[in-house]
Amino acid sequence: MSVSNLLVPVSKSKALSGRFTWPDKPVLASVRSADVGPLRRLSQELKKRLGAKPRIARDAVSSAELRIRRDGSIKGGEAYRLTIGADGIEIVSSGDAGAYYAIQTLTDLVRIEGRKLRACRIDDEPDFARRGVYLDCSRGKVPTVETIKQLIERLAHWKINEFQLYIENVFTFSLHPAIGRGYSPFTPSDILEIQDFCKLHHVRFVGSLTSFGHFEKILMLKQYRSLGEMPGHKGHAGGTTLCPGDPGSIRLLADMYEEFVPLFEAEDFNCCCDETWELGRGRSKRRADKTGVGRVYLGFLKKIRKLCQAHGKRMNAWADIILNHPDLLPDVPKDIVMLNWGYSTNSRRIPQTPDLARAGLPFMVCPGVGTWQSHGARLANSMGNIRNFAAEGRKCGAEGVLNTDWGDCLHRNSLGASMHGFAYGAAHSWQGRRVDEASFTKRFCRQYLGQTTNDLARALVALGKSHLACGASAESNSSWLYHALVEPGGTSVDARPPSEKADPAGMRKVIARLSDQSIWPDAAPGSEPFEKLVIQESALAAWMDVIAARRSLVLRSLRRGQDVPAARLRELADDYRRMAGQFRKLWLARNRPSRLVENMRLFDRARKHLLAAARRG
Repeated sequence: MSVSNLLVPVSKSKALSGRFTWPDKPVLASVRSADVGPLRRLSQELKKRLGAKPRIARDAVSSAELRIRRDGSIKGGEAYRLTIGADGIEIVSSGDAGAYYAIQTLTDLVRIEGRKLRACRIDDEPDFARRGVYLDCSRGKVPTVETIKQLIERLAHWKINEFQLYIENVFTFSLHPAIGRGYSPFTPSDILEIQDFCKLHHVRFVGSLTSFGHFEKILMLKQYRSLGEMPGHKGHAGGTTLCPGDPGSIRLLADMYEEFVPLFEAEDFNCCCDETWELGRGRSKRRADKTGVGRVYLGFLKKIRKLCQAHGKRMNAWADIILNHPDLLPDVPKDIVMLNWGYSTNSRRIPQTPDLARAGLPFMVCPGVGTWQSHGARLANSMGNIRNFAAEGRKCGAEGVLNTDWGDCLHRNSLGASMHGFAYGAAHSWQGRRVDEASFTKRFCRQYLGQTTNDLARALVALGKSHLACGASAESNSSWLYHALVEPGGTSVDARPPSEKADPAGMRKVIARLSDQSIWPDAAPGSEPFEKLVIQESALAAWMDVIAARRSLVLRSLRRGQDVPAARLRELADDYRRMAGQFRKLWLARNRPSRLVENMRLFDRARKHLLAAARRG
């Protein structure tokens, strides 16, 4: 039964007798204006797949192949009943979102079966109320508004209903204009445009702003340096963490919140407050020694909560610091939503989820797509992380799943590499018990990317294992190849740079597995530019891994005084030049310039080092 092949599974389905055949000119009918947009997209799919010429009817009585109606007996605004009979198709829901999701399911059935659909009845509803995606746009890569819209449309098709952008400094704060300067920041109109688009697809656009830790890009500026807890720590001029005891810290946040928070209509607001590494070690040390670091943290958290309340928002915050101080759980205000994150298959924070439930706190579980500090996705670890966290969330009563995508270390990982993880997270957020684990990647490539063979799935799996081949642990949060691609060339053997940590035999395996670019098939005929880029970005990720592996072997030889033919060094330098050109092209196809120049500078440094070595040889 084709229903069982859906990428995002449904709650219940029952086979009926017969088949429905789409005519050449089907009528798609609904009286609700909210249904017109998704019906238009279904019409486009019927034109593309079947050559049909659909017509949308805005009435309740005319004869129609597809009829959508509302019925209050369907419990839950996102639930729906989809009945495909030999004589026609009916969608019944109590809310607009339910009808939207039913149309997405029907669209996928058309993609799987074509003109003739097997008769069935589907009764469907989600596991979680909140099904989100969290996109980092503060580590170097700021997507264009158009890219974000394209992503949202695809996420909504997979029944994602929440979207957040991680913002540290990439916003044009009018009271503090220096904060976003040089980082291609979003404007208020950008945020409002994204929000309007989200509403068309039943997606809540939830604001997110760093408010305690990860403040280094602001604290590095001279006018804010004095607000840091520990200036100079980790090589950052102002450190990475706001000093909670400095009155200027909360005043700065109040200014930032004043013009940022009101842009968002959603009740929830993510204040972040994670990884406050320096807290209690600098300016707040005396107080921390007296009351405990956790108490210092909680005190500032409550001040930020008041800012949220002043704007009518429910505070959301990452849960790592509170879980590091479990004795504080009873004192956390019960209206703060704790976001429990961890990014390995067996993350230690997954079994801490019941602690939040027992404390009576609302919470979400927050896995990750496993692409940051890698060129492709660390596939098996990411899938295990999402699967285990979602299962724990269901068991413990989580509000939802927030699937994260980070961009640590200049964000060379691409959006295309994250799409598999987004789809997998969506499936586990909607109906995780029914996900077909063994065939998911194959079905992702066939249903989403339109592939007719399993070649792309095999290539993605091979790319997803490259970090393991080089000797990283199965639950590693990065790939040595990501860092080896741009590491300085003159490091001694004793310093143990990434190229020295990676296993030479494993690097040769990576080269053997991924050097042949023909393993990446062309995009399916009729593919949208967004999906064409997904495949191009995956091919580039494999190329970058191969170049990193080749350069690592060269650096190992040079450090040991071994001869490397000059022709080999020049050839690799030329590959860097060509790879950098493709990287720049694909970056600008989706993103604003932002910190592209910094990545290009690192590529050029590696290239020049190879050429210098060739001249010396």
